Amino acid sequence: MRMMLAILLCKILRFVGRLVGKGSSLPGKYALRLCPDILRRVQLPPHIIAVTGSNGKTSTVEMIAAILRADGRNVVYNEEGANQIEGVATLVLTHATLGGRVVADVLLLESDERYAAHTFKFFHPTEFVVTNLYRDQLTRNGHSEWVYDAVLPAIHPETELILNADDPLSSCFAEGRGSVKWFGLDKCSISVDAPTGVYHDGAYCPVCKAPMVYDYVHYNHIGAYRCAKCGHAKPATDYTATAVDLENGVLTIDGGAAIQLAFRSIYNVYNILAAYAACRECGVKPEVIAGVINNYILKNGRMQKFTLGRHHGTLLTSKHENSIAYDTNLRYIASTQADCAVLVIVDAVSRKYFTSETSWLWDIDFDQLARPHVKKILLSGRYCNDLAERFSFTSISPDTWSVQPDIAAAAAELKAAGSEELYVVTCFSDRDKLLAHVEKEA
Repeated sequence: MRMMLAILLCKILRFVGRLVGKGSSLPGKYALRLCPDILRRVQLPPHIIAVTGSNGKTSTVEMIAAILRADGRNVVYNEEGANQIEGVATLVLTHATLGGRVVADVLLLESDERYAAHTFKFFHPTEFVVTNLYRDQLTRNGHSEWVYDAVLPAIHPETELILNADDPLSSCFAEGRGSVKWFGLDKCSISVDAPTGVYHDGAYCPVCKAPMVYDYVHYNHIGAYRCAKCGHAKPATDYTATAVDLENGVLTIDGGAAIQLAFRSIYNVYNILAAYAACRECGVKPEVIAGVINNYILKNGRMQKFTLGRHHGTLLTSKHENSIAYDTNLRYIASTQADCAVLVIVDAVSRKYFTSETSWLWDIDFDQLARPHVKKILLSGRYCNDLAERFSFTSISPDTWSVQPDIAAAAAELKAAGSEELYVVTCFSDRDKLLAHVEKEA
């Protein structure tokens, strides 16, 4: 009876929440109060796929859902990104009958890396994808090895792991486990000889702490690593990007058909690889996956095309307090050839703790914007002066960048002049503050 009341309460609160535009976590919160072990009691689908990691969770989950649905599967997943236990409870109970059966073939869950152990206390995934682990949100997550320790209890012995072979830390989840599949990227045109970025979390082996050696790197410390002391090294991959041409936007997986990239970013390559691996493990044929992924444009707003005056714009969302997320988007802008303007918005930080801590801005490699084709950089938002101080220590000419605190005024300034490509770099929580002043493109 308590389970039935909790499900009914969740459904009612979810219905009301949708009417007012809220409620992706609150219904689950109250349902868990009424029946704390309800996630153990409900009957879940045969496939439960979880995706966690520092970056790429939302995009990877969306692509997995699109592929599985194209293959005829009934998929339930947290499209709104509510990825802690309350949000998961809302999702599960909203799609459950009053008798407690979730009507779906696949339950697909984006899981917050810090709280995965709480989410999977009462049930465990059949497949668990870990995209990567980076230093991320210092006020919340501390060091990446702390995050590893937080994720580890969430991994059940019977769960099949799908891991990024190119990440020296998250690959450690495979230790002592038999059911592991690996995805990764062969050496290609974008590979470099040594780690990049302001800091290097892969300098030392996560197993024995000896210095790590790299044969090649794709970005930051993600690549072909090996420890001369204990032997921890990049494993052979089961699903492999055998060729990547970001300039022409072409990705080849397992030597098969070429996939056109709607977004020519190394992040997109790894997200596609993770989605490909998960879906192949669910029995989806390669041609079905390729048909969905080819020129796939994310619906979650992480990359948004728009028009502002005579500018054609691209919104590139980065995770605040995560320099690697910013570095990859800046790398994308630097790789383009056409003249462009760049708007950087930092209006809200440390959303969980409201500390207004901005030291992470100094970890971002803004010098990547010191390119001849980057004609104008505008810094905006509440923390524009923090950005300005950071930019004053770059090699970018002071004549190139300027400050406009008000986001609406910054949009108006850009709209009034120029027609070059426009790139907006900001966080998920700040993106709508810009999108309110532009015309979105389909």
